[in-house]
Order: sequence, then structure tokens, then C-alpha cells
Amino acid sequence: MAIKNYEAINWNQVSDMIDKATWEKLTEQFWLDTRIPVSNDLDDWRELDDDHRWVVGHVFGGLTLLDTLQSEAGMTALKQDVKTQHETAVLNNIQFMESVHAKSYSTIFTTLNTPDEIEEIFKWSDTEEFLQSKAIRIGNLYLDPEEDPLKKKIANVFLETFLFYSGFYTPLYYLGHNKLNNVAEIIKLILRDESVHGTYVGYKFQVGMRQLSTKRQQEIKDWMYTFLYDLYDNEEKYTHLLYDQVGWTDDVLTFIRYNANKALMNLGQDPLFPDTDEDVNPVVMNGISTTTSNHDFFSQVGNGYRLGAVEAMRDSDYHVASPNAGKAADAKE
Repeated sequence: MAIKNYEAINWNQVSDMIDKATWEKLTEQFWLDTRIPVSNDLDDWRELDDDHRWVVGHVFGGLTLLDTLQSEAGMTALKQDVKTQHETAVLNNIQFMESVHAKSYSTIFTTLNTPDEIEEIFKWSDTEEFLQSKAIRIGNLYLDPEEDPLKKKIANVFLETFLFYSGFYTPLYYLGHNKLNNVAEIIKLILRDESVHGTYVGYKFQVGMRQLSTKRQQEIKDWMYTFLYDLYDNEEKYTHLLYDQVGWTDDVLTFIRYNANKALMNLGQDPLFPDTDEDVNPVVMNGISTTTSNHDFFSQVGNGYRLGAVEAMRDSDYHVASPNAGKAADAKE
């Protein structure tokens, strides 16, 4: 169908202020991997044995695949159900940053791994059964034009806030031990982004759910929890594959169950698993809460990379004034 009229986006008239607040938060957080001195971690890298190096390389291979899925299919799928131009703009921002995330892992590979190791990691991620299982399951859901848009949002939040975390455990563990700090710096910047992404898409899901009948809401919830069980069953197998050789499997499973509950909370649902932050390895929780270091290298670009504790956005983060509030105040004066 031919376009008869095209409207310019007007950021002075925003129907959902969460779109504006999220846009501002994301643009304030902008970063690039090339500004992180990963080469400073080479001494730590050389101290790792072969098993631990294998884990680091392959968890990042898995994360690269999932971020590629998000950037190429995930946000494109969500943009088919937007209600405003501002929502499209926010999703465009998220889509670009997912590409930055995927590219960031290549920066890590180039610094720490040999060309042969890099080639093996990508062959592994492109063929590994359990990694491909979750990517294909979610990717097919994204690409199905007949699938409910709310289910696509659920899949997106589960990927952002749950499935990534089997990979995030490794760099956070090393950060908690003051190792691979610059690699972890990249991961913490990614975590900060993913926290906003998962919260925003979860909010849009909740808005959509409120438009449904009680019966349809229950059907969506039933599907959601069944889908989560299926994903967790596969994630258990993936976690054993990655971590059995270094003895971290049980701790990682606790961590991903904890984050599965956080994903459900982003969607406005009750937690499924009994695991809380007190059950997670305190070294990893310390890695999350440690303030990002401010490298001397950053002095030339300011303090934009100083990062506090990573946490999900709260309702109070969205308490923003109307864009016309300032004009009204000026008029009174």
C-alpha cells in the first residue's frame, strides 16, 4: 500500500512519557567497546588454565550469537507492534546497542584469543545443540507473522533478563576476584543496557496485557510459564556443557534461576523459582555491585563511563515532567 502522508516525529508531544524517559536514559548510557582497554587483561588471561580459557571464550561465543539474534530479528519483530513513533525510536536505539554488544565480544576475542581459537569459537556457537535450540526457538517466534506480539515481547524479555545470564556469570565471577577487569567492564556496560531493555519491553508487555480480557490474559500467562520451563530445561543442559569442567554448574544454575525471576518481574508476574540474591554466589553479586573503574584513558572523553551498581529501572526512574511544564512555568513568570 502506497504511503499518502508521512509524519515527522515530534518529541514535544509524547503520549507515553516512558518512551521519552527511556530514550534519554539510553542515550546518556551510550558507549563503545573500542574505548575499553581490554589488552590490560592479558596478564590475567595468561594465568588461566586451558579449561577456564575455554569457558571464557565459549560463553562469549554464545552471547555473541544471542545478541546477533536480538539485533537482527528481535527488535525488528517488536517494531511490528509499536503504537507510536517514539516507541519505534526507542527500539531503534536498542537495536543499535544490541549490535554494539555483539561487536564487543569480537573486541575481546581479538585481544585474548588466537585466530584459530576465534574460528573454533564461532564454529562452535553456530552448531552447538543447546545454544542453537534456544536461538532457533526464539528466532522462529520472532519471525512468525501470525504469532501474538505479546509472546514476542515475552521471548525478548526472557532472552534479555534470563538467558544471557548463564554467560554473564563468568566475567562477573572474575571481576569479583579482581581478574579480567576490563573484560568485565564491557560486560557491566552491557548489563546496564540490558537492564533498561528488559524493563522497557516488559513495561510495553504489561500495557498490552491490560487491553486483554481476563480469559486471554490467563492464556498468555499459562503460555509464558510453560515457555519459561522449556527454556530453563534447555538452559540446564547448556550450563552443564559449559561449566561442568570447572565445577561451577550449580552456582550458575542458581544465578540463572534468580534472573529468570527478575525477567518475570519485568513482565509484571510472580517469581517461579525460590532462589533469591542471597542464594547467588556472593563473589558474583559483588561483581555486579562493584563500581566500574574510571580508567585514566577515559579522561579524554570525560566521566561518561563511570558506572554505579547495575539494577533494574524502577517506577521512580520514570517520574518525569511533561515536556510543556517548563514552558508553562516560564509563562507564569
